[in-house]
Amino acid sequence: MIKRMYDWTLSMSGHPRSLWVLAFVAFIESSFFPIPPDLLLIPLILAAPTRAFGIALIAVIASVAGGVFGYLIGAFAFEAIGQPILASLGKMDYMTDFNEKFNQYGLWAVLIAGITPFPFKVITIMSGWTSMPFGVFVFSSLAARSIRFFAVAALLYYCGVPIRHFIERRLNLVFTVFIFVLIAGFFIIRVM
Repeated sequence: MIKRMYDWTLSMSGHPRSLWVLAFVAFIESSFFPIPPDLLLIPLILAAPTRAFGIALIAVIASVAGGVFGYLIGAFAFEAIGQPILASLGKMDYMTDFNEKFNQYGLWAVLIAGITPFPFKVITIMSGWTSMPFGVFVFSSLAARSIRFFAVAALLYYCGVPIRHFIERRLNLVFTVFIFVLIAGFFIIRVM
């Protein structure tokens, strides 16, 4: 099933309404869909590099809107919708411990999940379930998704096709290392 969704998502890059499809995939990926919008973002930018940052902006806006939908699932429909989604992702065992610590580090959790390969939908639902302040959630989602999608757009705009394979294979690793370096830097500053 995941393979079919992956193939469908990738095939939509050639669709005449591909920007609408990108917005749709970015929206649903932030609340329940398992395939990241990068699969559409990359070919769309490569096909129209002069529109790279506009395409990234569509992905950011739709992804944050989808994140708000995920937040609302967590806040108002967690038992009916949120729990089955998290159970299908194998995250139910972590809920109690996660809930206790989440709001203490919630801003960082949203930032890290929004940039790295960690499933963003888990954080959006949990943000609503734990009653994370809505403004903090939206701000951190906007920052994280902007970093992620505009970084991809910038790399493709300035480097073109040769960077595509790097992005597809290693960009998540680069974002993850970036987050660890950022956290380490804050920790070192705090300790000093």
